[in-house]
Order: sequence, then structure tokens, then C-alpha cells
Amino acid sequence: MKKTIQILFVLLIFSLSTNAAFAQDYPSKVGEKLGIGIANAVTGVVEIPKTMIVTGHKNGASYGLTAGFFIGLVHTIGRSVSGAIDIATFMVPTTPIVQPNLIWDDFDKETTYAAAKMR
Repeated sequence: MKKTIQILFVLLIFSLSTNAAFAQDYPSKVGEKLGIGIANAVTGVVEIPKTMIVTGHKNGASYGLTAGFFIGLVHTIGRSVSGAIDIATFMVPTTPIVQPNLIWDDFDKETTYAAAKMR
């Protein structure tokens, strides 16, 4: 019985020490997710001109002004809702749903969406 308690105690100490090592990154991951969420919720409107520009470069100016506007509206909703989800769940460190993470990262790249993964 005494041997079993000693083994359990050693396992407890080991698990606490490994959890402490992982816990050092937790505040930075949570803070980063909150910051990205706030930025995406606020700057979602910028998706309209961004998408118009990107679509215009790919398919011509008239297509960019018409279809790019409506696609930009969809991306505005997507980025803003993604930001709101990141704000609401910032305590769980996952990767952002929207790619690129921030509107000003890769401004000439079209916005895409991916499943959230643990960081």
C-alpha cells in the first residue's frame, strides 16, 4: 500500500511539473487570440474594398466593382463573426478561423476560412 502511494505521488509531481511548463505559454496564446478577435470584429468592414481590389486584379475592374462588392459583404460578415467568436472563446487557445489572421496581413490575398485547431 505504501509503495502504491509513493508511485502515485511521484506521478502527481511529474504531471504537475509538465502542466506548469505548458501553462507558461497559455497567457500569451489567450492574449493573442483576444487581440486577433477584437481586430477582426472591428476591421471586418475593410473586407469590402479589399475584396473589390483582389477580385478586380484577377478578373477585371468591372467584375471587381460589382461581384467583388457582394463577395466583400460576405467576407465582412465572416470576418466580423469570426472575430466575435474569438472574443467569446478567447480562454480556449485555438487558431483563428479566418485566413489571413488579420486584414492587413497579405492584403493582396483573398480571405479564406478554415476549421479552428488547438494552438
